[in-house]
Amino acid sequence: MGGTAQDRGVRGGRRYVPIAEHGLIGDLRSVALVGTDGTIDWYCCPAFDAPSVFASILDAERGGCFELAATVPARTKQFYFPDTNVLITRFFTEGGVGEVQDFMPVGGGPAEAERHRLIRRVVCVRGSIPFRARVAPRFDYGSLPHTVRLAGDTAEFETEGLTLALTSTVPLEADGPDDVCGEFKLSEGDSAVFALDKVGGGVAARRCARTEAEEQFAATVAYWRRWLAASRYKGRWREMVHRSALTLKLLTYAPTGAIVAAPTTSLPEELGGERNWDYRYVWVRDAAFCVYALLRLGFTGEAEAFMDFVTRHISPGDGKTSGPLQIMYGIDGRTELPERTLGHLEGHHGSAPVRVGNAAADQLQLDIYGALIDSVYLYDKWAKPVSSGHWDDVCALVDWVCAHWDQPDEGIWETRGGRKNFLYSRLMCWVAIERAIRMANRRGLPADLPRWRECRDTIYRRIMSRGWCEERGAFVQHEDGDVLDAAVLMMPLTKFIAPTDPKWLSTLDVLTEELVSDSLVYRYDPRSSPDGLRGDEGTFSICSFWYVEAMVHAGRIDEARLAFEKMLTYANHLGLYAEEISHTGQQQGNFPQAFTHLALISAAFNLDRALG
Repeated sequence: MGGTAQDRGVRGGRRYVPIAEHGLIGDLRSVALVGTDGTIDWYCCPAFDAPSVFASILDAERGGCFELAATVPARTKQFYFPDTNVLITRFFTEGGVGEVQDFMPVGGGPAEAERHRLIRRVVCVRGSIPFRARVAPRFDYGSLPHTVRLAGDTAEFETEGLTLALTSTVPLEADGPDDVCGEFKLSEGDSAVFALDKVGGGVAARRCARTEAEEQFAATVAYWRRWLAASRYKGRWREMVHRSALTLKLLTYAPTGAIVAAPTTSLPEELGGERNWDYRYVWVRDAAFCVYALLRLGFTGEAEAFMDFVTRHISPGDGKTSGPLQIMYGIDGRTELPERTLGHLEGHHGSAPVRVGNAAADQLQLDIYGALIDSVYLYDKWAKPVSSGHWDDVCALVDWVCAHWDQPDEGIWETRGGRKNFLYSRLMCWVAIERAIRMANRRGLPADLPRWRECRDTIYRRIMSRGWCEERGAFVQHEDGDVLDAAVLMMPLTKFIAPTDPKWLSTLDVLTEELVSDSLVYRYDPRSSPDGLRGDEGTFSICSFWYVEAMVHAGRIDEARLAFEKMLTYANHLGLYAEEISHTGQQQGNFPQAFTHLALISAAFNLDRALG
């Protein structure tokens, strides 16, 4: 899947490359975003949620970046080496064609993993091209000064807590007091290699020769292709489905099995707006849905790793006011994620504030119990039976849900406008109990089934009576209200209601009329449902894929297929999605977004099956 060609020199005079004009590379511990102009403008080391080293996507001047591009006018085209997460950015110039191959080696031993190596391999494939590299790290979100030690083709950037070593096959020189650069010209068949390593703690700087770069390129390609070969998906749109799977894999943190919601912070949901959040954490809901999507494709290893994370780090006995589960955790399982604002960064295109940490961690969101227990149910059914200890934890969670489902919460959209009796939260409490009952019955596991059944049925009747608005002819956002919410699209997908039930079909028609714009779906109207934040937002991509799936289940196959095909046209040049799509069709919000990609996989799977 290739990108559209574009004319520009280095950054082309633009301070910011749009969010969608990026590709993603990673090593299952962190990632880097690479712009279509060859600049790395987001990279945190040594982990997803570590402070940034390059963050010019959030502040063009103060953020830091790693530029690598032709020094003459060039068209660029970016694509992935087939079936891998190795990214190629091609430069088409009057004098020839060259490319930058960006990747982070994976699959090596523990020592190599601690190196967190990032390789940028430049190759001239036709003619000759002059290139320039400029490495300008800005540690700790641009707040921490560093020193530079430069010796020939090696530079070390050092701060108190982190040292990065840059090695190169071309000479480097100082570019001011903090940065280094190198200019070189390549002819057909020539190559140059830049490698950025985390050093210290027993890991020494090691020059990456051309031969080693070739070997690590081949090994990284082989790793990703070997991983993807486990996919059982043979249906339509396979390239998009597999790109989504590869992206979800990049969002996993190998040391613990955690899955982050997105690898970035504070990319705006609206340019110039305040809806900017840090998504570099494990949302129980998002990660549980990821498990479903990966299990659907046959990737049981990732599901098992996440279940291990749940078992190790998520204890039902924590006794917090927000319930036995937090809505999110650090990638290492930590529970404290204090939110703060980085006032010295201007934000992407001036969209302040830039936030790190997330205050929503302390919210009550009852739906997470259904998402988690549904993923446990599917893992038990499709992968391997859960342990007796894990079942005890499930029982404790279900007992808590039975005692606490009937209370207002902040809901799936994490509104900061006060708690309400959200229908979606009720729905997923029903799912939590119903899936646990299924597990107990299928495996003969001990459970308080009479109490569970009574509670499940009470929730069902409550939703059907107080979640239904006769005047609107639709299920609505919260009890005794009339506001529409795309989250109710999950009602037939969770098997709560028959997809052809007259009440559901009426709801689907009303949602189509009021929240759908050319197949794109708004999650709700913030003007009719104030969420405590200023500004508007785009359509929510996960809701657009839920909409496709709901129409599939309702038997509206042709409409579902058209909506799905339209939604695919909003992906970026690599098949990646952020959280939202603006009214002009631009990607908005943190990028790429796990929620969107897992929903694409599920929608494609079910639509393909319906088409036969």
